Amino acid sequence: DAFCSRMTTFILRRNTDRNPTIAKVAAFLEALGDRCDWGVTVGPYKRTRSGEQNAYLWGVVYATIEKATGQEAEDWHTYFLSEHFGSDAVELFGRKKIKPRKRSSRLTTAEFADYIAFIQRRCAEHGIYIPDPA
Repeated sequence: DAFCSRMTTFILRRNTDRNPTIAKVAAFLEALGDRCDWGVTVGPYKRTRSGEQNAYLWGVVYATIEKATGQEAEDWHTYFLSEHFGSDAVELFGRKKIKPRKRSSRLTTAEFADYIAFIQRRCAEHGIYIPDPA
């Protein structure tokens, strides 16, 4: 059911008049009805990496490394995520595979910037220069 797969996020920012009122949030929840079970989670908001950051990662960082080494970008992605955040070995269809503990799509903008800096340092150690984002 497409209705039950929808998701909405309300961001309540501090010190601003752009916040939705509690009444608007409550009205939204009331309108959901009983076609599905719903979960409501409230916690601190942390902006995840932007589309521009992701484009830079794949279009500049990994492309530079792939060109310098001949190894595919997806392999470098798994490698660097595992090196920076750790990994677990999982077995799928009788083959062991490395699974990074974090995915880049779930990183905050600050965590993502740290991740990029980590890759730049590691590559510099091997003579590969990765330019900063424009």
